[in-house]
Amino acid sequence: MSADQSAAPRDATGGPDNRAEYGVVALLLALGLWAILATVGLEDRASRGFVTAKTVPMAVGVLLIVTAAFLAVDIRRGGIGEQEGGEDVDLSHGSDWRTVALLVAAFAFNAAFIDALGWPVTGAVMFVLCTIALGGRHVIRTAIIAVILSVGSWYLFFLLLDIKLPLGLLDGVL
Repeated sequence: MSADQSAAPRDATGGPDNRAEYGVVALLLALGLWAILATVGLEDRASRGFVTAKTVPMAVGVLLIVTAAFLAVDIRRGGIGEQEGGEDVDLSHGSDWRTVALLVAAFAFNAAFIDALGWPVTGAVMFVLCTIALGGRHVIRTAIIAVILSVGSWYLFFLLLDIKLPLGLLDGVL
């Protein structure tokens, strides 16, 4: 028995206390079942090929259940989670409220103006503001990438999932 295993909590029988690990298994299983059951009730309006509104949530549900099964087998074989070592955080510094405020402003801008300006515009602005809030310094490069991401994601939603995000100002252009 290694030093790590001897320090692990024990149950009444003297074996390792795996309740927390099995709790994670139960959570993953419940989330997977919930995703699958919620997907079954989705309405398939206009599907194109094999990608429908049910594809991704069904795949996520199945993967959650498979992950829960593999984790349960690993725990049964003696695998235990390692205690987290922590991070190097200087607790003497306060919260970075500027970053939090910029992130909130970016998402609030998107929510407030997505119908009027459209996803390609508000998505690009949101991506730029979030990048700047998180320390990005190259505004021009960030703006170019943001436009590519927002327009590209609009096309992916429109062409693959047949979900029409608002176009706003760009209606008739895209």
